[in-house]
Amino acid sequence: MKNALWLLIALLFLGAAACSLPPDRPVTRSALMATRIYTIYIIEESPEEVMNALNTRGEAILEAKRKVQGKEYPVHIKLLATSEGLEVLDYDR
Repeated sequence: MKNALWLLIALLFLGAAACSLPPDRPVTRSALMATRIYTIYIIEESPEEVMNALNTRGEAILEAKRKVQGKEYPVHIKLLATSEGLEVLDYDR
């Protein structure tokens, strides 16, 4: 019975650790615009929506299109609010 209790506590701890956390410092509009994602990609979400997601959950995943030589390619953009600043990762859809 004692082992089952420790297992339950460990599972709860791991579940809580897997959740996204808000950043230490709120993301500002100027920090978001410094990533230049709105000039590189076509994004439907407004900067305010993206900042809200970053300040609430610490990450945002966006559907976007990347323009390359006049063609548009669908991508997913993952933005992470880290202590060093915003990190931008893109993945082909």
